[in-house]
Amino acid sequence: MSSDKKRVQFRAPHRLIDRTDALADVLGEDRTDILVRALREYLQDATHDDTLTQEIAAAYYDEEITIEQLKTLLGAEKAANFRVLKRQLDEDFIDEVADT
Repeated sequence: MSSDKKRVQFRAPHRLIDRTDALADVLGEDRTDILVRALREYLQDATHDDTLTQEIAAAYYDEEITIEQLKTLLGAEKAANFRVLKRQLDEDFIDEVADT
């Protein structure tokens, strides 16, 4: 994993942050470490959900996200598979194949 970091700022319910702080105290960790771990685990779980994977693919097919974003979310191999499928579904590709 890259050591590059990006500062983010967001608002969250007080109760959620209080719980995060309490867990950080118990584990002897920083609040940021808890939040980063939780976010990482959430994203890992979410991108292994078939329904969400299909929503991500649909966003790519509809050009709402780029191939780079697709790779970031699903990994290079899955992104490559969806890229090939998108090309196969592209009307220009179908016309090109029909003409040969």
